[in-house]
Amino acid sequence: MIASNGKVMNLGPARDHKICGSCRSGSAPLSDGISVARRRSEGGYTLVALLAMMTVVALFAMAVAPSVRHQSQRELEKEAIFRGEQVADAIRAYYKYRSAISRGAGDQALPSSMDQLLQGIPIPGGSKNRQILRASAARDPLTIEGEWRFILPRTDALIDFQQAVMFYAGNIVPTTQDQQMAQLQQFAVPQITSITNLGLASSTRSTSSIADDATGPFVGVASRSRRDSVLTYYGIERHDQWIFTPLFR
Repeated sequence: MIASNGKVMNLGPARDHKICGSCRSGSAPLSDGISVARRRSEGGYTLVALLAMMTVVALFAMAVAPSVRHQSQRELEKEAIFRGEQVADAIRAYYKYRSAISRGAGDQALPSSMDQLLQGIPIPGGSKNRQILRASAARDPLTIEGEWRFILPRTDALIDFQQAVMFYAGNIVPTTQDQQMAQLQQFAVPQITSITNLGLASSTRSTSSIADDATGPFVGVASRSRRDSVLTYYGIERHDQWIFTPLFR
C-alpha cells in the first residue's frame, strides 16, 4: 500500500521483535534443560548425604545401646542389693524378737512368709507393731514377678554362699558380735574352717542346686533371676547366687 507521502507501508502481520522474553514457539532453550539436570543432580547428592547421615546415626545407636542396657541393669542391681539388705535386717529383727519371747532358737524363731515381716513386731507396752520391712523391699526388682526366693537353713545354696564369703574375705568367715546371730549362724549353716582350694568357691556355686519354690522358715532371700550381673556381691557375678541374710556379718 502506497501512502500519501509516497512511502510504502507493510500491512502484513506484525512479527515479534522482543529482545527479551521467552519464545512461545519451537523447542525449549538449552538453559532450561541444564537447570533441570542440575536440580536432579543436587537432589541425588542430598539423598546420598541423608543416607550417609542415617548410617552414622544407626552405628552410633548400636554402639551406645549396650552401654545403656548395662547402666539400666546396674541401677536395678543396686536397687536389688538395697532391698535385699533390708529384708536381711528384717529377718534379724524378727528372729531376735521371736527367740526372746519363745526363749528358744532355731527354725521356730525364723519367719516363714514375707507377710510376717511386713506385719512387723509388737512394740513393748504398746498396741501397734513396729515396721521392720517396707512393702517395696518385699519385691525383687530383677524379675517381672517380683517374688524373692527363700533361702532355708542348712541348704546347699547357703553353704555355697558361706564359701563365697570366705573366699571374698581371704579365707575367713566374718564373725558377728551379736550372740543371737552367732547362734543362728552355727545352727543354720555348717561351719567351714578354711578353703584350701581357691577355685572351690566358684566351682561349687556353679553346680549348686536351686530350689525356687522352697517354703518354710527362711534365713535369707535371693533373686529368681539367673542372669549374669554387672555388679558383684561378695565377688559373685550371678543374680540368683546373691543371698541376702543376717548371717556372716
